[in-house]
Amino acid sequence: MQRRGRLHAVAVGIDLPALHGEGDLVAAIGHLLRSRFDSLDAGGGFQNYPDDYAVVNELHRNRELSVWLAYNLFTQKPKQELVDFESWTKMTKPGDGDDFYRVNGAGEMLVFSAADFEDFLVPRPDMVPVMESELKAVIRHLVENRWPFRLHTTYNETIERALNVYEEVNREIPFDGLHWFFDHCETITDRNIERVKALGGGIAVQNRMAFQGEYFVKRYGAQQAKRTPPIRRMLEMGVPVGAGTDATRVSSYNPYLSLYWLITGKTIGGLGLYPEENRLDRAEALKLYTMGSSWFSTEDGKKGALAPGQLADLAVLSADYFSIPEEEIKDLESVLTIVGGRVVYATEEHASLAPPELRVSPGWSPVAHYGGYAKPSKSLAGASHSTSCRHSRLGHAEEGPKGHVRVFGKSGLWSLGCDCFAF
Repeated sequence: MQRRGRLHAVAVGIDLPALHGEGDLVAAIGHLLRSRFDSLDAGGGFQNYPDDYAVVNELHRNRELSVWLAYNLFTQKPKQELVDFESWTKMTKPGDGDDFYRVNGAGEMLVFSAADFEDFLVPRPDMVPVMESELKAVIRHLVENRWPFRLHTTYNETIERALNVYEEVNREIPFDGLHWFFDHCETITDRNIERVKALGGGIAVQNRMAFQGEYFVKRYGAQQAKRTPPIRRMLEMGVPVGAGTDATRVSSYNPYLSLYWLITGKTIGGLGLYPEENRLDRAEALKLYTMGSSWFSTEDGKKGALAPGQLADLAVLSADYFSIPEEEIKDLESVLTIVGGRVVYATEEHASLAPPELRVSPGWSPVAHYGGYAKPSKSLAGASHSTSCRHSRLGHAEEGPKGHVRVFGKSGLWSLGCDCFAF
């Protein structure tokens, strides 16, 4: 993540100088290209506009971006959300920029009182009574200024209350085709899907259940999990649906783990969640990732398909997505990625087309030593956490490391383990 012109290391809180920040951001994009990403929908995060956009702004000015990037502005401080959006609507507007880098709208945090963050290890949070009044003020301002918006909503209870607000604002100031959508919607009901459609909205789904499905089943039961989220019903009812990952906070950025989940209905741990009627075939799943998701960045008809007039993007994969066994979908990666007609990543038989290799910066970055995502060095292949973690001498135990930070463990939210991420 970027922070005040620097790159901010996720969870650990290390601020890197801009010199390293630019190199690390380019390197991170390179890893995304290896996974076949050529377009990113940035849902916000705790980056303050415009200060925290300095690194990516510089890359864009230098024509060093190699993915299409549409970003949404994410409010920064509780009780000051409307102030943020009033300020930002004076500074910029949706569409500012170009195809490579532009403003998409607002969200996914619109007001903190409506944020029902997903952690299926704990009970569902109840939103506070002021949610409606705070949300209405922001939505009204965004609709008046014709800003597309998105809202993080996990549970139907939150969706119900948000839709009450949206319908009230729509009666006063018609949405009239303005793009808006909910993110996630794991437990949305058919009735509320109908309400989303009636207001011209969409639903962006992510594979959080692939990582938290076991926890959800333990808390709410296997029966409820069968339609969490009800993707097939969304499609049947004609709502725009796009697929994603919600990386990097909630899940891996690897899109093939998400496609595997959509197709098989299984968690990463192998638990079957969905009956056949709530699973997608391979073409349907891929369509949600490409043509489906283009609607959410207001680029439907411009990208997502190999068609005349659309952006010239394609990827050659390491195996045939449509014919390999389902379990092998998780291991797919790109061997050639082309963005806007330009080769931005190439390996194996296409290696001669690859752009110059990037120097890892700073030199102590794990990428320089561990081979990158899902490519451990040979000496660490199959190693246990204590072996692969360079901090093992500091002591790792089930109760937490001594002298080492446990990321979102007993002192945090999600028990993800050691802050070196060597699991």
